[in-house]
Amino acid sequence: MASGSTFLRFWLTERARDTFLSHIPKEELPAFRLACHDFGVRAAPLLFEDTTITFRPSTFTKPARMAALDRIGHHIQTLTFSMPHTPETFLPPLLDPVTGEEITFLYEPYVQSTRDSGTRLSNPIYGSWELTDLLVKQYSPLFHAAANVPTFIRALNALPTLKHLKISCPDQEAGQRYRRSIVDYALISLRIAVERCKLPVLGSLSLVSIHPGAALYLNPTMGFGARPNSIKKWKQIKNLAICMDGIPFSPYPPLDHLKLLHSYLQVFASSLRNFVFRWQGSNGLSPLSLDKELCLQDRSPGMACPRRCHLALRPLKFEKLRHMEVENIVVDASQVSSFITAHRHTIREFNFEDTHLRSGTWDQALAPLTRISGSEKWKEKAEEVMDVPLLLSPVDDEENTVKDMAVDYFSCKARPLRPSIGAWQRAGARSRELFWGTPEHMKRFLRTSIFSWR
Repeated sequence: MASGSTFLRFWLTERARDTFLSHIPKEELPAFRLACHDFGVRAAPLLFEDTTITFRPSTFTKPARMAALDRIGHHIQTLTFSMPHTPETFLPPLLDPVTGEEITFLYEPYVQSTRDSGTRLSNPIYGSWELTDLLVKQYSPLFHAAANVPTFIRALNALPTLKHLKISCPDQEAGQRYRRSIVDYALISLRIAVERCKLPVLGSLSLVSIHPGAALYLNPTMGFGARPNSIKKWKQIKNLAICMDGIPFSPYPPLDHLKLLHSYLQVFASSLRNFVFRWQGSNGLSPLSLDKELCLQDRSPGMACPRRCHLALRPLKFEKLRHMEVENIVVDASQVSSFITAHRHTIREFNFEDTHLRSGTWDQALAPLTRISGSEKWKEKAEEVMDVPLLLSPVDDEENTVKDMAVDYFSCKARPLRPSIGAWQRAGARSRELFWGTPEHMKRFLRTSIFSWR
């Protein structure tokens, strides 16, 4: 009896209880919640705080799942929407069953219910009954679930405390980059849902292992159900991390995808404070200086946006940017210098990881720091900056570790302007071997590192 009262006093002490719950491994929390009702109530916020949804045909349509989301939705603060590219997400051409000719399908998202309340009859989902019938017969249920915008809106309305949205769409083949897949329709629906739901605390967006074409479907200014006030919701985003499939650096890169990326980043120019970008795989051009690339000043028509290809790209100017990091890029020293000069009044920390200078030297690239500080003392401090991996425990999935390095940085704090010219470039061969060559990969960086681990 005495032990029971002692435990009760401990359990009713909020600070002690929260500390105890924070030390329970997440995989054991489901079993812990089954012990009693109060245990389930207290552990639910920790268990569902970070939730992953892998999209399938019945994800947002099955009543039992939506009822469960209603019960736990107010606990979810970080949502990962995952939809890998698979053979099932590939869309073949839409064919006329009589002539066998390909039919052009002009997609327009339907946001309202297709049922007419006045006549109790359904309206065609895709413009006409003939086209709707063809799509139902020739495309899989996954396509119709991805294009069902009302179900996405219904799901996000159940997440009033959502702070961080992560989107993961890996494994797209390079040969399919100009072909729309079911994944792209899901991104359109997700974007519309974010714009039409009340998400007052949403402030962080991470695009983890995203394909280049996603910049078109996530852009609120490029159509596909966009409204005049669509961009307003995205102005809430203060922290943006993008890990995009690499567009190989070459004399003739795919210009359309680079222009779409530039246009997408323009959406966040007035609100962004922390920005991380990484090319996954082969290195590519810097997303911060695409307006200065000669290849993008070509006025010949493009494939994805032929009507806008003749327009000059506007320079990116982030009005409130404080922390910036780019990785695996090719850039000119003059482009780095121009970026630092343009953001000298706001930026506090920047890092160029695995960056290859196409022309010029790092002294030329960082010359604005001498003019800003009035001396060259920053060079001495820059040489002391090095992010050293701290080996704490093994990590099974090396690829996921690298992705987490690119997106889990939102706890960084403003500090005096500190440059970093690729810490891994200055690290010795032994440090590289420790990081990449042993089974005990990095679990977390030093707490003061740019990549802060949560």
